[in-house]
Amino acid sequence: MKICIVTDAWRPQVNGVVVTLSNLIAAGEKLGHEFVVIGPDQFHTIAAPSYPEIRLALTSAKAVGELIRAHRPDHVHIATEGPLGVAATYWCPRNGEIFTTSYHTRFPEYVEARWPIPAAWSYAALRRFHAGSAGLMVATQTLADDLAARGFQPPMLWPRGVDQSLFRPIDELPRELAGLPRPFFLYCGRVAPEKNIEAFLALDLPGSKIVVGDGPSRPLLQERFPKARFVGVKARHELAGYYSAADVFVFPSRTDTFGNVMIEALACGAPVAAFPVPGPLDVVTDPRIGVLSEDLRAACLGALALSREACRVHAARYTWPESARLFIDNVIRARSAALARRVYA
Repeated sequence: MKICIVTDAWRPQVNGVVVTLSNLIAAGEKLGHEFVVIGPDQFHTIAAPSYPEIRLALTSAKAVGELIRAHRPDHVHIATEGPLGVAATYWCPRNGEIFTTSYHTRFPEYVEARWPIPAAWSYAALRRFHAGSAGLMVATQTLADDLAARGFQPPMLWPRGVDQSLFRPIDELPRELAGLPRPFFLYCGRVAPEKNIEAFLALDLPGSKIVVGDGPSRPLLQERFPKARFVGVKARHELAGYYSAADVFVFPSRTDTFGNVMIEALACGAPVAAFPVPGPLDVVTDPRIGVLSEDLRAACLGALALSREACRVHAARYTWPESARLFIDNVIRARSAALARRVYA
């Protein structure tokens, strides 16, 4: 098939959605499929509020539709709920295009963490966005159950993968960590309010707390927690060294839908400490690879005793070829059901 992906998150952005879509395309092409992407890089853009590195496209449904039509795809997948996604969900049903959607980010919780906008309002808007989709794809069963309980159509599972050639144990210690006291408790990701990093940095833990990443909360958190080591953004090929150095990978977020960083860390042998919420509940399914607890300090200390080899074995279950195969299967099933409804309508 030739699949057109419409996404508001695309290169040069660096985030979980871009990582997921990039790996989907690479693995899907090896399965014989063709992909084209309609992203913000093809339009005039403005910076997203409080996310200056994220660019929002200034466009119309007509302009997006013309690009879709020019590509002549067999299927359209709308990956995000931003301006491009909204334009595509408006244009596709009015022009006979069957489309699927995916839910990558818990925007209602993100928005509520930053502005006085109730999550219920955002969920209502998202239900309308996904209502016309032939199939809504999510990364985990926990998230699927949560969305179904909130009135969304029953979601289809689309698990994620990890690049085992990139994320593997590295013996060399990153220079920035040399001389720091052990054990190392590592966070990796965006440094922003919705990531709940303060819950990690405020813990009374032995050794060193290390933060890889950047974002709007970094200046304040560095000032409040001067003993933590903030090392900034690292290229993907550098991350394995930090994951491998970690004695425990700490994932304090309560709002992520999956958390690719968890399986990247596990692939490098770092056990996970996290809250028992969607994402960690679906990834840390073996007590040998992580500890989930509302007492995050206890989870961190408990994870120190876990098997690094068990972590690597567990992460090997997540592959991008399998993720791509399941994505294509979802597209085929969703299209078949949508076509059948048209015939019998």
